[in-house]
Amino acid sequence: MTTETAESLFNQGLERYKAGEDAASLIPTFEKICDRQPKVASSWICLSWLYLLDGKSNQALKAAQKAVKLSPEDPQARINLAIAMLETSQKGIREHIEVAQNWLMLMKDLKPEIVENFEEGMRRKPNWTNLEKVKNWVFEPNT
Repeated sequence: MTTETAESLFNQGLERYKAGEDAASLIPTFEKICDRQPKVASSWICLSWLYLLDGKSNQALKAAQKAVKLSPEDPQARINLAIAMLETSQKGIREHIEVAQNWLMLMKDLKPEIVENFEEGMRRKPNWTNLEKVKNWVFEPNT
C-alpha cells in the first residue's frame, strides 16, 4: 500500500473537483489532508468551501475559522467565513467582507479567481442566496 503525501492528495482532490466531482465525495479527502497538515490554510479553505456546497454550515464555519486564523490575508478564506456565518446566523460578517475587499484591492490579480469561485458556487448550488449576498457585498463598495 502506498502512502500519499498531503500535497499529492490535495492536487488530486483539486483535479477531481475541477472535473466536476461532487462536494460530498471530496470532503473525506480534504478532511484527511487537514488532519495530516493542520497548519496549511489552503486545505482548510477548500474544506470549508466543500462543506458549504454540501450544506454542512456548522462544519464550514469551523473550517473557515481555522483558515482565517492560519491565513488572515486570504480573501477566499474571509469570503468562505462570511458565507458560513450567514448560513449559521452569526454576527460580525461585515468585518470579514471589508477585509476581503481590502485584500482584493491590494492583490488585484486574485479578483478573477474569486469571481470564478463565486460563479462555480452558483453552478454547483443554484439559487444559493447567501453566496449571492456575499458576492454583492464583496464587489460593491458600500457594504
